[in-house]
Amino acid sequence: MNPFIKRTVSGSLFVILIVGAIILGRYSFFLVFLALMELCLYEFYRLTFKARAKPQYLYGLILGALLFLANYLFAVGIIGYYIFLGFIPLTISIFIIELYRNRQRAMHNIAFTVLGLLYVAIPFSILNYFALSHSPLTIGYNTHILLGYFILLWANDSGAYVIGLSIGKNKLFPRISPKKSWEGLVGGIFATIIAAWILSLFFREISLLNWVAIGLITAVMGIFGDLVESMFKRSVRAKDSGKILPGHGGMLDRLDSVLLSAPVVFVYLEIMMLV
Repeated sequence: MNPFIKRTVSGSLFVILIVGAIILGRYSFFLVFLALMELCLYEFYRLTFKARAKPQYLYGLILGALLFLANYLFAVGIIGYYIFLGFIPLTISIFIIELYRNRQRAMHNIAFTVLGLLYVAIPFSILNYFALSHSPLTIGYNTHILLGYFILLWANDSGAYVIGLSIGKNKLFPRISPKKSWEGLVGGIFATIIAAWILSLFFREISLLNWVAIGLITAVMGIFGDLVESMFKRSVRAKDSGKILPGHGGMLDRLDSVLLSAPVVFVYLEIMMLV
């Protein structure tokens, strides 16, 4: 199959999966995004193997799932904030477990285990609050903010890809990602602003100004998210994080822009509610 067609088909199916999971309800959201988080976390830990580290990846996957579940239950109001106190001994256990593993590079193993949770599990867990918060913006389960967020991400990716491929000449960060250009960055931001304007016409819980602000945060932090993941891959001489999506690489490759943008968008939404 033609590589472009392969990339288009797999990308389209991925978009359908995300949109379907969000629209069908909070249970489909929970199951699909939990699975996506676990795949990304697994791919991250596999990358660390190439750095000769042996993180506690099974324990990390369990902790990541528990963190996502805890945030989901807290967001829907089933359990109070005290649920997060349990993660204090669970996190300390990472250090204790390493004592009994008898592995070399113990500090690297602990560091990469914790980094996986910080880099992947926490940003995915934050997505719960985009759709399940009991704030005035999102009462009950509201798809608009979460769906709008992903639309902005895809608009940025598409704009950057098309413009960068067409007229991109000035390299954005050649040491990390030689294919990215300043023209692509501008094209992605422009496409994101257009998408934000369209979203403001349909999803009126948020004003145009706030949609544009969220779009700019998503575009800028999304680029940094992509560059950071590229930095990780280059440091271990890996081309892709996996092969689950033909033409795109791994799930981490496809969702790297979420990992840095989602926490900052969440902060903005929280501040916006206080104003």
